[in-house]
Amino acid sequence: MFYDLHSHSLASDGTLAPGELVRRARAAGVDVLALTDHDELAGIAEATEAATALGLTLVPGVEVSATWNRMTIHIVGLHVDPNNSALQAGLGRLREFRDWRAREIGRRLAKAGIEGAYEAAAERAKGRIVSRTHFAQFLAAEGHARSVRDVFKHFLKRNRPGHVPGEWATFEDAVGWIRAAGGQAVIAHPARYDMTMTRLRKLVGEFMEVGGVGIEVVSGSHSRDDCFKIAQLARHNGLLASAGSDYHGPEHPWLELGRLAPLPDGCSPIWSSWDTELKRAAV
Repeated sequence: MFYDLHSHSLASDGTLAPGELVRRARAAGVDVLALTDHDELAGIAEATEAATALGLTLVPGVEVSATWNRMTIHIVGLHVDPNNSALQAGLGRLREFRDWRAREIGRRLAKAGIEGAYEAAAERAKGRIVSRTHFAQFLAAEGHARSVRDVFKHFLKRNRPGHVPGEWATFEDAVGWIRAAGGQAVIAHPARYDMTMTRLRKLVGEFMEVGGVGIEVVSGSHSRDDCFKIAQLARHNGLLASAGSDYHGPEHPWLELGRLAPLPDGCSPIWSSWDTELKRAAV
């Protein structure tokens, strides 16, 4: 079975509606898809309905924004109950901050001479979240940078005109909400964070102390060397290995659905404990 356990829809900063995302995943050969929108659960019902019609297994998930040592770290929750009150309340507080941050990014960009950025980003956002990706899409389209990736580098990172520091959940809260909702907590795309291996090991240790169980070994943003490095980290610490494209839409073909490499040898797949249930669902 082909697993992709990290994807986004219009409910956060993806460009496809949840049902469209599921149909594209199925056409790409994905058997098990996790919808993991940023701090948002609104797309899961539509995605589940589409998955049922297509014979694809939909894993309800979320990508929770957390702060660790003044850095923003993303924690994916897999197999969460979207109706859990603790998870809903926690994500609601994060979305309130996101709303304020989006307006503040707009104010800071206006101060730097770029007017109307918030309004343009909000128009691009079809869900409840106005994210930095929506600002990046607008700035790239207006010619302020060559690509969305360049916008982040020149406008939205630390010490750049549109940067607003994140005030997210603690590891303890983020993992606690996921566990309260019956889910498994996974560190998302760890190689993307700008830190040494020593610091990454420290992050992993503190994550496991509060109940985290997994790490994305294979990610759409990981190189081959990254995958082997993170696989070694997972094996050494007894973490379950996950795999996800971090797909946001067809505009980002380097993160296409259905193209993930297999997990390196020796990893313990996070889905190994799900196999009986998934096979039963596929019959």
